[in-house]
Formats: sequence, structure tokens, C-alpha cells
Amino acid sequence: MSEFKAGQVRVLVVDGQRGMRSILRQLLAQIGIEDVLEAANGEEAIEIIDRAEHAEPDVIICDLRLDKVDGLELCNMFRRDKDRVTPIIIVTGESDEFLHEVARQVGAVEVLTKPVSAPDLLEQIQTAIGFAGNK
Repeated sequence: MSEFKAGQVRVLVVDGQRGMRSILRQLLAQIGIEDVLEAANGEEAIEIIDRAEHAEPDVIICDLRLDKVDGLELCNMFRRDKDRVTPIIIVTGESDEFLHEVARQVGAVEVLTKPVSAPDLLEQIQTAIGFAGNK
């Protein structure tokens, strides 16, 4: 795999709380990722991804609990659609390991429990991008 270049990574942050999206954006900026799209729920995330004016994100960071289409549904939709290869990292306040395992089984590449740190995000994004075969 070629060298990881954070400045070339596009991330879609999906969280129902504006404050949490802002925190994740700040953490991503700390690791050099400035190209960040935001969605308040899974339905909005799909609309953003499907829009032609946006290149598909390299990775999606998504909460489990969302209105309309939640994180599990979003993962499952991506897993079932073979044309969608963007890896999804779940970042959640839920500490239930069973729920984390369900998220992995429906398509999340990793599940992180809040609070998360910038180094944790960097490690998981690097792994996810390598796992998905992107860049």
C-alpha cells in the first residue's frame, strides 16, 4: 500500500448531533483531514454520496443512533450493494459489545466507543482505507 496522505482523504461524518459532527471535524483536522462532508442522518448521507457534484468519500464515520436511516441500516445497505465500497466506521456512545458485533456483521469495518481520540481515528481510517483497497 502506498503512503497514507491525510490531506487527500475525504470523510463523510454522519451524526444527528451538530456538536458531535463539529467535534469529529476537529479531530479529523488534528490528523490533517480537512475534506469533510456532514450529514445529520443516514438518508441525508446517501443523498450526499449519490450527488454527482461530490466525489464519493474515502470513508464514512457514522453514529449508530440516527433518525430515518440509522447506522446499522446504512451499513447493511452498503454491504448489500456491491457498487458501494466506501468503508464505514461506527462511532457510538453505546458500549454494548453485542451491538458492536452486530454492526460489524452488517458491514461496519470497525466500531469505536465515544469519546474517541484523533490518534484512534487516524489508525482506524488508515486501516479502513487499506481494507477497502482505496488510494
